[in-house]
Amino acid sequence: MAFFNRHASHLQCGHSSVLSAQVTLPMLVPAPLREFFRCKVLRPLLRQLRGGVTPRRIAWSLALGIVVGINPSVGITTVLVVLLAWAFGLNQVASQVGLHAAAPIHLLLFIPFIQLGVHLFHTRQLPMNMRQIEHLSHHPLRLFRAIWQWEWHALIVWGVVAAIAMPLLALYIRRALVLLLRRNRMLLRASSR
Repeated sequence: MAFFNRHASHLQCGHSSVLSAQVTLPMLVPAPLREFFRCKVLRPLLRQLRGGVTPRRIAWSLALGIVVGINPSVGITTVLVVLLAWAFGLNQVASQVGLHAAAPIHLLLFIPFIQLGVHLFHTRQLPMNMRQIEHLSHHPLRLFRAIWQWEWHALIVWGVVAAIAMPLLALYIRRALVLLLRRNRMLLRASSR
């Protein structure tokens, strides 16, 4: 126990650590972003690996979180990832880490998913100017129908992307986790004592 207490300072965020020395991000990434990534993504994943969760299970959990995190619906991602991770027996913590790590990507892909759905299903374009938005706002039923149609088509496009992206993400994340484990074997041994 004394050994762990002596070396536990490298597990706390905000301090220099063995982890930050061994897993370095390029210097182009600002220090606060590197610290956030280390504390909010790498540390929880290392804790799960130390707890006995396999890299394969964490990889699939992260992939599920990322894929659900980029879906074009708003407000259901957390509940959806909890239910899917539970249904498939995946790790909840890793799924949530993947979900929240994908939040910026979700914002970037929201409109492209809808526009791709409009293009593939030949539906009305999104209202992008003030006159079109005002016109739809005066017709609530038409607005509701249009939003539902855009959302439904975007979800179909997302489903196709998800079916392709999830296995690929799981494969590459697993490889990265195995490398992370090899590089941090000393860290894992020291903290498990």
